[in-house]
Amino acid sequence: MIRRVLVANRGEIAVRVVRACHELGIEAVAVYSTADRDSLAVRLADRAVCIGPPPASQSYLVIPQVIAAATTTGCDAVHPGYGFLSENTAFVRACADNDLVFVGPSPEVMEIMGDKARAKDAMRDAGLPLVPGSPGRLATAADAAPIAAAAGYPVLLKAAAGGGGRGMRLVDDPADLSAAFRQASQEAEAAFGDGGMYLEKAVVDAHHVEIQVLCDGFGGVLICGERECSIQRRHQKLLEEAPSPFIDEATRDAMAAAAERACRAVSYLNAGTIEFLVGADRSFYFMEMNTRLQVEHPVTEAVTGIDLVREQLRIASGERLAMTGRASMRGHAIEFRLNAEDPSHGFRPSAGDVTRFDAPLGPGVRVDTHAYSGYRMPPTYDSLLAKLIVHAENRDACIARGLRALAETRIEGISTTRELFEDILRERRFREGRYTTAYLADAAADLPHLGPA
Repeated sequence: MIRRVLVANRGEIAVRVVRACHELGIEAVAVYSTADRDSLAVRLADRAVCIGPPPASQSYLVIPQVIAAATTTGCDAVHPGYGFLSENTAFVRACADNDLVFVGPSPEVMEIMGDKARAKDAMRDAGLPLVPGSPGRLATAADAAPIAAAAGYPVLLKAAAGGGGRGMRLVDDPADLSAAFRQASQEAEAAFGDGGMYLEKAVVDAHHVEIQVLCDGFGGVLICGERECSIQRRHQKLLEEAPSPFIDEATRDAMAAAAERACRAVSYLNAGTIEFLVGADRSFYFMEMNTRLQVEHPVTEAVTGIDLVREQLRIASGERLAMTGRASMRGHAIEFRLNAEDPSHGFRPSAGDVTRFDAPLGPGVRVDTHAYSGYRMPPTYDSLLAKLIVHAENRDACIARGLRALAETRIEGISTTRELFEDILRERRFREGRYTTAYLADAAADLPHLGPA
């Protein structure tokens, strides 16, 4: 069993991993930049190591400093959380070179699934449905033009080596393809150090639905249900729920079977997420696989009763999954990302002092956060301040519980997305489960706290 884990991250996910370690009797070592010296993860960890100044490029992304923090404190494993180095194969190999267990998949699998073009090839071979588009990487806009014409506009340009909406452009008109390709490639190069692109047809009236998986080292695969992640801004998720209110049982079964085939095709290990684009007719297409834990993992934990982080640590320790196949789902869960942003002013960032933070309590309410009253939200990192998760026996009851919990939440000193979520829960399309990835644009007139983009 792993004895001591370095938590190679910050914010709420670092707190989440520290707590899972402690529940398993594992010591947790936190790393932090000087901007995070007063973070909750630092307070809760058994030990903490400063690894540099505020810029992530000088702290959380510096592999030698993170590895040194692990080796000098006697860690035998590293949990990467999400973001930062969580999908960096050089980091995974550096862990192995220093006899550190990496809590995640192998670098070889990460390289395949982290490159969208290679991932599509692997998933095509595994029989997963793919959105029509380029068979591999595209070097220039001239290479993209005939493929776009064959697929039919609108099309999406996507970074081959990244995600999170960076290096992505929607193109409606062939005349705009060249400029969009150049801009997306430059953005991908800046974000991921790789300007490679690929292209796929844009699915109209699409839903973003993903399947959570757990895989052990003995061939065991557990499908932990799906999450509906269609409420997004610029391809960044804002609200997630499980199960999806859109897909039916036949589609759910087919997507689960496809996710299992994907895992077995690459001999996947640990936690991962298979992301699908689902059309209005419930046809679905493989988009990508995230080879790490997801921000929205708590909604799956709520409906399955499975502690995904604990399972990650158990798998990394060489243990078998307690069960395989399909996990049963109970009730409904919704997660709200309480970001330090002002939606009424184009989601303007709102860093600064949190003068008051009162988290909601009561049945079926969970809050994952690194913040507290008196916490200073730094401007340097992601805007996620807290995640509010509610769970109830059905979707209507879950929405009612969400409204109650959001009303009880008090965050002062900075702006957040809390009031926007209250608007969404009251809005007709959302309540009826009839929303797509275009929701914010479609429902803007009915969301009082959503201002111009």
